Order: sequence, then structure tokens, then C-alpha cells
Amino acid sequence: MAIFECAGCGAALSAPLSQAALPAHAHQHWGNGELLPVLMESGTYAVDPEPSGPPWRRWEEVGDEAAAVRGVFAPVYTLSFGSPGAIAIAPGDVRGTVLIPERCAGYCCGLDGSDGPNLACVQCGLAVATRIDDCSLWQVVWFDPGAVNGLPADAPIGATADWNTQGRPATPPIDPSGGWSVQWAAAAGAALAHLLAVSDGRPVALPDGLMADLFGRPLDALLPSGAPARTVVPAGPGLPVRNPGHRIFLVPRNPRTGEPWQAPGIQRTVPLPFDMWRYLIAPDERLLLPVTGGLPESVMRDDPLPMRPWRLFRPDRRLFLSTLARIPAVRQPWLREIYDRVNDRPFADYF
Repeated sequence: MAIFECAGCGAALSAPLSQAALPAHAHQHWGNGELLPVLMESGTYAVDPEPSGPPWRRWEEVGDEAAAVRGVFAPVYTLSFGSPGAIAIAPGDVRGTVLIPERCAGYCCGLDGSDGPNLACVQCGLAVATRIDDCSLWQVVWFDPGAVNGLPADAPIGATADWNTQGRPATPPIDPSGGWSVQWAAAAGAALAHLLAVSDGRPVALPDGLMADLFGRPLDALLPSGAPARTVVPAGPGLPVRNPGHRIFLVPRNPRTGEPWQAPGIQRTVPLPFDMWRYLIAPDERLLLPVTGGLPESVMRDDPLPMRPWRLFRPDRRLFLSTLARIPAVRQPWLREIYDRVNDRPFADYF
């Protein structure tokens, strides 16, 4: 575990935190005026490996070669030339900070961070973090990696260090309101980019059920039909790997490091957050029945069936494009054509 301290004076700025993978929806913009919950689970932190924050430069100013050096291989509107390594924590885990009034820009419901760091160390006044809680954005505090130091805390590491000690329930694809989960839309948008990249432009065959709900429509719209198709199957801890040379494997990311699961011989993988991958392989849709058997014929059931949304699932288009732009394979003509098609037609029914 770690405690983050001010680089200027050494004051403690966080509670003791254990590392977790950066959520797929960390930079998601969702809806219009919707208030989203906290990004990070209390007691955890995650590190963003990508550059973030100002200064920003237009794609035309940067050019293809310089953008590729920064890990972007297809045109985006702007590139961040800020520092990589921003640290995301829950707002409730912040200690010893105060808002900077002149940097509290926001759209309508809160802070959006567009003016740069808006939290300062109480003790020395150094700008150390950016709080975001505006509508359509996940609530989070981002520590500036150059303004804080992470120091070991006197507490044991949580039980998220390996694949076999996960006690948390899987994240269901349907939220309590009965609609598709925003988190699943984000994760599926990113996974769809990887799925297209490893398809080599060939048709993709999906098993019936939730996986087809997630990826079927956009794959049908963006890839050719016919045979032979590459089959998508799940792989990961506890699952056997068969015919690795002819399949695409849907694998989990480590819940602590974010690294995709790997196995010898596997070449084509599509990563998903661990809890969502776990739901795909073992959905929890058990019916509530008496332990002695089913209900009598004369008794009407009083337990609801699993919820089913009224509309089709739509992967997050913005995160699909953002992820695909950072996959080197997007420079191949067939995949670049797909990227340009989706990017240039925001209202087309690919999703």
C-alpha cells in the first residue's frame, strides 16, 4: 500500500491506498447532464500510463511521425503533451488539500478540470491535484505525478495481487435502472478496437448470448461476411486453451496491474476488465426457488426474471476510437479505413 505526500513539503495528501488497474471508463464522457458516480473504489489508486492534461496540440501541428512516437497512430483532434503517470483516487481518500478558486471551471454541475490542477496542498500551497465531478464525467481526483511522492504505508497489500484471490462480485451488464451499464459500454468500446485489430479483416464468429450482444452488431457492420471466420472464445485463469493458432481469445486484465492474462501459444487476445470477463464466463442469473424444489402449479412466481434492456447494446464510440488510434495495427489500410469511417460518420449506425 502507499500514501501520497506533497513533493513540496512532505504533507500527507491521501489515506493509505492499494494499487488497482485503471478502469476502462476512466476518461469516459457519458450522456448529457448525467451525474456519474466515483471512478475509483475507496482505498485504491490507479496510474494512467498515458500523457494527460495541458499543454494540448492539434494533430495538424504534431504530424504523423511525432504522434507515433507518443503512441498515437491515427488522427485525433488533440494530443496531450502533459506528463504521463497521473494518479487516480476517490475524492473521499484525499487529505490536506484545498480548492484553488480561480481554477474551478466546470460545465454546469461541478468541476471539469479544464483550468488545470484545482487542488492545492494546505500546508505549502503547491498545486497537487485536479478534482473532477462535473456532469457526464466520473468523479475522481487526479494527482499530478510531478507534485506528489508515493511512500510505502504500514499496511498489508490487499487481496488483489493475483488471479486466484478475487472475492468481489462480478459487474453485471445491466444497471439497477434496467439499462445497459455505462462501464460495460466503455469496456466493450475498448475491447472492440482490439478485436478488430486481431481479426486481420476477416469475419469473426461469436458465441450466442451476451458476447454477441456486446460485439455482434458493430462487427457485422465493419467486417466482411462469409467464411472462414475467426472464432472468439474466453480464456483465462482456470480455463483450458485449445487451438490457439486459429482463435481469438477474450482474456481478463489483472485487477491490480491491468496487464492482460497471457498463456503460451496465444497470439490473438482481446482484454476485458477482470470482473466483466468473469461475468461473461459465469453470469449470475440464478432463479430464486425454494430449496425443496420448484413452486407448486397453483402458486404464481413472485421472483422477477433477469432484467433485459429495452434497447440494443452500444459500445462507447469515443473509447473505441481512442483505443484504436493507439494500436499500431491501425496503420494497415483496411483498419485505417474502418477508423476513418467511424470517425467521420458519428451518427452512422455502426454501433
